[in-house]
Amino acid sequence: MTRVDAGIVVNDTLTVPMEELQFHFVRSSGPGGQHVNRSATQVELTWDVAQSPSLSAQQRALIMSRLRPLIDNDGALHLSDQSTRSQYQNRLAVVARLRELLVSSQRVAPERIATRPGRAAKRRRVDAKRRRGLVKRLRRAPVEDE
Repeated sequence: MTRVDAGIVVNDTLTVPMEELQFHFVRSSGPGGQHVNRSATQVELTWDVAQSPSLSAQQRALIMSRLRPLIDNDGALHLSDQSTRSQYQNRLAVVARLRELLVSSQRVAPERIATRPGRAAKRRRVDAKRRRGLVKRLRRAPVEDE
């Protein structure tokens, strides 16, 4: 695992410095006994995607379009984590989740090369149509000869 203080390395061209991320700590919801009202272990991460100097225009556009549900109207991305009782572990988890989201948002799918269906595929298609037609024909009421 990489050091959290160094920044989030997404790929060769994108590294998000930790200085751009804001962390806010609040009390977690749910049961926890006497400890729950005293510690703020839930981590809320905020990153201003719209104003981030570490993003190129293309990277920003990909993030803004693919992570739209996580971004507010001001262009800030919001994530939170409360999976453990440790503030430090929740912080590591939310940073790891941000990295995974950024990696997936920057991935470009390879362009599809159009191909023609083969002879066997055409035969299977025609056979399936013929079988389907036969089933429908057998469901009809019999025709009476006069």
